Amino acid sequence: MPYFLLCLLSLAATAQSSPQVYDDAYYQQHQIANVDEAQDGLNFLVLGDWGRNGHYQQRHVAMWMDIAMEQLGGDFIVTTGDNFYSNGVASVSDPYWQSSFEQIYQGPHLFEDWYATLGNHDYRGNWQAQIDYTQVSRRWQMPAQYYAKTFELDDGASVLLVFLDTNPLNPDYKHEAKYAATQQQDAAKQLTWLKDKLASTRATWKIVIGHHPLYSSGKRYGKTGGIRDVLEPILEGHQVDAYFAGHEHDLQHNQPAGTHVAHFVSGGGSEVRPVAQREFTKFAASKAGFASVGINKEQLTVSFIDAGGQMLYQYQMNKDNK
Repeated sequence: MPYFLLCLLSLAATAQSSPQVYDDAYYQQHQIANVDEAQDGLNFLVLGDWGRNGHYQQRHVAMWMDIAMEQLGGDFIVTTGDNFYSNGVASVSDPYWQSSFEQIYQGPHLFEDWYATLGNHDYRGNWQAQIDYTQVSRRWQMPAQYYAKTFELDDGASVLLVFLDTNPLNPDYKHEAKYAATQQQDAAKQLTWLKDKLASTRATWKIVIGHHPLYSSGKRYGKTGGIRDVLEPILEGHQVDAYFAGHEHDLQHNQPAGTHVAHFVSGGGSEVRPVAQREFTKFAASKAGFASVGINKEQLTVSFIDAGGQMLYQYQMNKDNK
């Protein structure tokens, strides 16, 4: 092969392996249209069903998450579970932490706190290792199987985020051997804790995050009654504003007639599945992507952004109307 061709191939290989430069020019060239920061409020992303070693569209979603965080001045990232496919992680030193998390979500604006929840696939591995990784990683935050955080906003409002472990609460797992570990947890204790948290808070906004949706416009349409019967009376009874879930590999906003809680599914972190228009569907897309959430005293805004950086849907709820 001629020498000049070898040089060209070498230069091309070097260019492909060169790390991305995250400078002002990069962020000016990569923008998400119509994504606005909640002034004097809280801004965060919601990602679900994502940990696939960079396969499917995981890397593209990660890229646009970094850009969204830069545009929004994002405060943190929330996961709705199934953090590692297909069988969770083995330990805090499992290579999957590097190949599916640390090396994928490496944009500079993704080094904020990640508040994680457990999904059913996480229970097929060492779920305790995901809690223990909180002591290894500065950004990974999972202090327990379920926990809560209250955020005080600059405009005087406050937001309660409740992170559930819906796996022990889901009656569908009672007789599934591969999810036997979920049934070793004290579901009644968690439900008592949840009721106490929601009853005692004085937060302006109440948001609950779990893995399993109570309503689905996707693969599990008509099959979510078990977990819905457990959680919906509590969420409705305590006037929760929004419930975010994953489990379904898509993006959804569902609002059944006569209900107070807005139901969102952000499960498009990598692989996607079909969706359909159901009787309660306000939006559903078989797209890889994530949700951005902006909250201030008056308004909560949820936006769905796909793996190409396109705004697919935006919904705003006013506190006065809730």
